[in-house]
Amino acid sequence: MKILVVRVSSLGDVVHNMPMVSDLHHHFPDAQIDWVVEEAYTDLVQLHSAVHRVIPIALRRWRKSLLSSKTRAEMREFRRSLRQDVYDIVFDTQGLFKTGAVMRMAHLAQNGQRVGLANATEGSGYEALSRVFHTLSIPVGLHTHAVQRARLVAASALGYQIDGPPDFGLRQAPILSAHPAWLPRTPYAAFFHGTAGPSKRWNEKDWVSLGNHVVARGLQIALPWGDPPELEAAKRIANGISGALVLPKLPLMDAVLLVQRARLVVGVDSGLTHIAAAFERPTVEIYCASPRWKTEGDWSSRIVNLGDEGIPPTLDVVSRAVDQLLG
Repeated sequence: MKILVVRVSSLGDVVHNMPMVSDLHHHFPDAQIDWVVEEAYTDLVQLHSAVHRVIPIALRRWRKSLLSSKTRAEMREFRRSLRQDVYDIVFDTQGLFKTGAVMRMAHLAQNGQRVGLANATEGSGYEALSRVFHTLSIPVGLHTHAVQRARLVAASALGYQIDGPPDFGLRQAPILSAHPAWLPRTPYAAFFHGTAGPSKRWNEKDWVSLGNHVVARGLQIALPWGDPPELEAAKRIANGISGALVLPKLPLMDAVLLVQRARLVVGVDSGLTHIAAAFERPTVEIYCASPRWKTEGDWSSRIVNLGDEGIPPTLDVVSRAVDQLLG
């Protein structure tokens, strides 16, 4: 069997799709499983041990220059690569018109199926028009966790039961040197304070107080960032914490390495925090403006989920969770 998964973005959603691939590999160990994903996440998806071929797509970049000859050439090359194999089943677990269109472009075997979501979950960006590309649409509950949603789609389509907690299938990230220059040389905690929406951020004063609490437990604080406003926030937080380190801007796979080497991760609802939970590092997930049920790391005792939509956790609650994880 040849299976194609279309889940192009975003970072956290790509991570939450990985247990579906593990399930498919478990029930069909001889199947070839390929994955279409945004070019920025190609290396991350390649860490999944069951993925045979990663097919990069550049929708985010292409839409800025649709009329250029370079973009059109890249789009033709993508279509050629996508149609290199004939697939028995194609899954679109994103539920957008654009991802449904990508699903439709794939070369489907005779009697093959195109499978997607029949409906939205609460607060998702699902587009009902995506169903025009399906041969089979799978209904899911209104409050289905992001990990469970993808797993249910595959299990329903192929007739198996979901067994046990999610397996993210992630291997260790390859590194070019034993200890990159930017990586702290003492045991450290990574603070993922940045996120796309301002309402999802936790109070900077609380980050400072928590950082000093963690430093007193013997860990250095490492502060990554993704854009200039996050860099300024990282500097403000670091100024209040003894020995805190503001990291250089890290490519995604360096950020994955940061996660893998951390003694502790504390982060808001963001892709990097979800990566830490997927690797089952000791992780505190802080929810301030998004529903916790959608993405919380509920598969390991090494993950503590705090707060909820409109109810950010207090400093005291987060500090106790840190003490619980550090022992």
